[in-house]
Amino acid sequence: MRPFTFASPATPADAVRAVADEPSAVFLGGGTNLVDHLKLGIVRPARVIDITGVTHAAIREAADGTLVIGAGVRNSDLAADRRVLERYPVLAEALLSGASPQLRNMATVGGNPLQRTRCVYFQDVTTPCNKRSPGSGCSALGGYTRHHAILGASEHCAATHPSDMAVALSVLEAQVRVLGPSGERIVPFGELHRLPGDHPERDTVLEHGELVTEISLPAPWTRRSAYRKVRDRASYAFALVSIAVAVSMSSEGRIGDVRVAFGGVAHKPWRALRAEEVLRGARPDDALFRSAAEAELAEARPLEGLDGGNAFKIPLATRTLAAVLRELTAAEGE
Repeated sequence: MRPFTFASPATPADAVRAVADEPSAVFLGGGTNLVDHLKLGIVRPARVIDITGVTHAAIREAADGTLVIGAGVRNSDLAADRRVLERYPVLAEALLSGASPQLRNMATVGGNPLQRTRCVYFQDVTTPCNKRSPGSGCSALGGYTRHHAILGASEHCAATHPSDMAVALSVLEAQVRVLGPSGERIVPFGELHRLPGDHPERDTVLEHGELVTEISLPAPWTRRSAYRKVRDRASYAFALVSIAVAVSMSSEGRIGDVRVAFGGVAHKPWRALRAEEVLRGARPDDALFRSAAEAELAEARPLEGLDGGNAFKIPLATRTLAAVLRELTAAEGE
């Protein structure tokens, strides 16, 4: 055991001050990620600040149709919300793909997108890891790479982001409300996470002491959306590849607007803008779906490794995207 102080502030502002004043302090929400890291010795905070009583757990609809979700809402409650099930099926499916029911009952909306990588080397304090200890090296490069990145990696880190929910929030173009020492700000969800570059220890653009208070979903523009996750086993496993898609169809049977994001392939939820450009306005068929995937994955850089590497993710992502698009574009109605 390594001792730390523990506090439960009365307000979000008090929580922010308590963390901002101590460089090694951390927020504790559901604890499904942080508690593991405390046990493994990955993090050694001097202060732990409980925010379960200060981040609200309400889901409300604004006048413009925006769905505003408190950071304290549990993943299981959000997945079961009627408005989410009916208007944002991609989000409900992503939430239900994540972890076990017991963990979903604890995990929070504010914490889930901020969870850290599940890379085996990051979680093993006996191995070098630039994300855990900057400048020490990346053990994954040349090591076990099955679950690692094929897009956006750097020579310093090839880890992938583990959140299913975050992939869905990417295609929904959510907005994140943050409270920090300098006040409130709104971060577009697509700008929240970072690629590793030279500083893989920084997962997001949030500064120390900034607290997620709400996540907002714009009014739905389509109800044709889905999330599909491919993994090594049917339950309690992280994605090898996952796909989130939202699409609308024109009266002429062409694809109208479309948004696509990949999970399990990069350091952050990967918004597939090249694929979207290929798809938009075209008549759907398997050749089109394959072309869209190829356009997005043209810059993929699979890794070799002790386990045979992860080049298999390219055809896997191609087939999975095609399957989801085939299903959504053939569905009746919006």
